[in-house]
Amino acid sequence: MRPTRCIAILAVIFVVSLPAVTARIYATDEIQYFSYLRSLWFDRDVSFENEYRHFVDTGPGTAPGFFETYLELRTETGKRINYGTIGSAILWAPFYGVADLWVIAARSAGSGVARDGFSQPYVTAVAYASAVYGFAALVLSFIAALRITGARPERALIATIAIWLGTPLLFYMYLGPAFGHATSAFSVALFVNTWLTVRRAWTVQGMIALAASGALMVMVREQDASYLIGPAIDFGWRQLRAPRSGLVRASVAAALAVLAFAVVFVPQALAYRSLNGYVGPSRLVTRKMYWFSPHALQILFSPEHGFVFWTPLAILAIMGLGIALARLWRAEAAHALVLSVAAMFVSQIYLLGALDSWTSAGAFGQRRFVGATVFLVIGLTALFDAASAPWHRRVLTLVVALAIYWNLAMMAMFGIELMSRQRLELRRNAYDAFITIPRLAPSLAYRYFVDRRSFYRQP
Repeated sequence: MRPTRCIAILAVIFVVSLPAVTARIYATDEIQYFSYLRSLWFDRDVSFENEYRHFVDTGPGTAPGFFETYLELRTETGKRINYGTIGSAILWAPFYGVADLWVIAARSAGSGVARDGFSQPYVTAVAYASAVYGFAALVLSFIAALRITGARPERALIATIAIWLGTPLLFYMYLGPAFGHATSAFSVALFVNTWLTVRRAWTVQGMIALAASGALMVMVREQDASYLIGPAIDFGWRQLRAPRSGLVRASVAAALAVLAFAVVFVPQALAYRSLNGYVGPSRLVTRKMYWFSPHALQILFSPEHGFVFWTPLAILAIMGLGIALARLWRAEAAHALVLSVAAMFVSQIYLLGALDSWTSAGAFGQRRFVGATVFLVIGLTALFDAASAPWHRRVLTLVVALAIYWNLAMMAMFGIELMSRQRLELRRNAYDAFITIPRLAPSLAYRYFVDRRSFYRQP
């Protein structure tokens, strides 16, 4: 099967799935990311007082602690706090602009829809934008998997669909699209593919493009800055083995890349300056960082919050990533690639383990790993490729199917609050996933597509 046909299959599945996108804003992080876009578009600033008050008045901002944090505390420059970044707003802006034009046209035709940046067309635009970027992340991840593993396209296709359905990306594309996670998956996958292209020759133009995509990635989510380490290692490895005559050209290319990163990063730098009085994240965020990463193992293996318990498919994907890197290591020319990919994935675990708020309690899954989607697709593709014997493939297919079901069941339990949103309770969650949810599944599916608002009504 040709790669283009595989991508077409992914596109058909995505288009069919679009009715599952939930166009609403309900969580604190969603409010922050959406407020960035609304404030920039309508108010031309990063002052979020009116946005936060709107969400308090309309309901989503009534979560415990929201008012005290976002409408009482202030930043160093006297503005309201926003822990989000500007990157998602930049990526959502074209969709938001189309919604704004639609509202203008509708109002001229006599519609009463409000042109305030908050009304349903604007929320819908952002929700579907995240779904589109999540789909783009899957396509880019599929391409990266082919480039690194050399596997047959149909195996990469199966792995891509499995990661789509079996990880928290599904939740953040369809149930919580106004978070910055689907856009993070896209920006990281874009950065990885740009690197895989540029590393063939390390041209000046290529390094500038790589730096620009890296700046976008960091503007979407600050934590994704850890992925910059991979191309840095790869470039440095290349220069250590290159003739000295090329050192000047490499130095110029590196300097221009740094300049390009700085130029593209200007919107975020200006936002930081306006909010915090300096170029950098809020000190309320950085003070929660412990650079010896005390939670690096917990973020993976904690029974209450660990990535591999929330998302069992991650175990297979990480195993497969190890297999892919071990295969590549056999070729000396690929040593830099292996070290770079390993450093990117490990550095993300290190950074997430350094956060005091590593548990992500209250959110669905270990959501900060959604940005690593491209590495999970690469890993699972390599695992499918390594399963040569028929019984290997049958066992792997069964385990993958169970992992996908677990993710879907957890989403259902999370949505109807059949489980604690603060931590996993594995015995109880397993019982409900395999006993309670199958009984409820038909009615839940009916409500989701026919009466979705019934899930949001307060008792």
